[in-house]
Amino acid sequence: MRILAVTACPTGIAHTYMAAEAIEEAAKKKGYEIKVETRGSVGVENELTSEDIAAADAIILACDTSVPMERFSGKKLVSVAVSDALKDANKLIEDALKAPVYKASGSNLVDDVAGIKAKRKDESKGAYKHLMNGVSFMIPFVVAGGIAIALSFMFGYDAFQQEGTLAAYLMNIGGGAGFALMIPVLAGYIAYSIADRPGLAVGMIGGSVAVQLNAGFLGAIVAGFMAGYVVNLIKKYIKLPKTLQGIMPVLIIPVFGSLIVGLSFFYIIGAPVAAINTAMNNFLTGMSGTNAILLGLIIGLMMAFDMGGPVNKAAYAFGTGTLVAGTGSAIMAAVMAAGMVPPLGLAVATFIFKDKFTLAEKEAGKAAAVLGASFITEGAIPFAAADPLRVIPSIMAGAAVTGALSMAFNATLSVPHGGLFVFFAVENVAMYIVAILAGTAVTAILIGMLKKKTEV
Repeated sequence: MRILAVTACPTGIAHTYMAAEAIEEAAKKKGYEIKVETRGSVGVENELTSEDIAAADAIILACDTSVPMERFSGKKLVSVAVSDALKDANKLIEDALKAPVYKASGSNLVDDVAGIKAKRKDESKGAYKHLMNGVSFMIPFVVAGGIAIALSFMFGYDAFQQEGTLAAYLMNIGGGAGFALMIPVLAGYIAYSIADRPGLAVGMIGGSVAVQLNAGFLGAIVAGFMAGYVVNLIKKYIKLPKTLQGIMPVLIIPVFGSLIVGLSFFYIIGAPVAAINTAMNNFLTGMSGTNAILLGLIIGLMMAFDMGGPVNKAAYAFGTGTLVAGTGSAIMAAVMAAGMVPPLGLAVATFIFKDKFTLAEKEAGKAAAVLGASFITEGAIPFAAADPLRVIPSIMAGAAVTGALSMAFNATLSVPHGGLFVFFAVENVAMYIVAILAGTAVTAILIGMLKKKTEV
């Protein structure tokens, strides 16, 4: 028998490792193969691979904190408190072998899309994975901050300048809190992806230093990656006796790591990164006319090319970075509009060209409309997977038209996500809707022209 386990306690110092040891000893006495992933104060150790999970007969989760669950779908799984592993590890192993099979997702379009996103996240590697981890944790701060700023502007563009008013408080929540945390959170969770929990504090401190030096989005990325790798080096080369291991994540790593990253920024890295960041922002701010339309077209093609994959996420990260100034971004507006078009265009096509789609695809089209309106580009993936040669060019054409028109109309957006539900945060919203409708129509018409009639 092959048994896998994950142990994690809230502090990640004592019970995490005691539970792991108890499970290992119990399994070895039974003659079972065992591997235990520990999620402690120094991060994830002995991480379970996809090959480990595929070969396992049962999974034990002895955790008092949340752990990624999608990877265990299709396996017998028992989930208990970490203390249960210490009380009776033998019984826990037997319970795991008799446990029901864990299912992570269903079979409708929404569940399929969720599964695709989870799979892509698990499969992403290297710098891209670390950057996207930071961006994903940053998004809620930018959304909350951007919406608060947009609500402030509803009282008048300069209304926030009057202290003590609701508009001023909304601006303080959005710009003074939400957007102020954006850069440190991005840097912190890039470092977290590289070095696990010990990297978080060092990354956030590095990101805060980047803010002080006006290094912006680019500075956050540099600080996050630097912090992550510095922390890994500290963990590798500074070895303390077991009795002192507890001070590594709370004293040695945050102090030495933040000093190395912070002083490097102040003395060496900060000034050139800030200069590059300022030059890039000035270039984007001054972009207009043909250049802006061309950029919008390229953004549209990227958003539709792999529908949530690396190319799509690169365009999205680029758009999000232009929100750092706290004002509406034409690039972010083009990114969201173009990302909405693929599922919206397919939804319209399933309604107009009914003879080109199976009954299941027509039902999926209803869900695709909701996903598109919510700016979830991945809603187009099942359609593209079934007929890539016809669907992918059609959605790329529609998204390119929308991106170009959005930039031509100079529509701006102050939040990075939300789709239809954040249109109140769009400047020039009427023409923005025209751009989305135009791209949706292009995609739907091309789908109708290119797809063959179905026999089902």
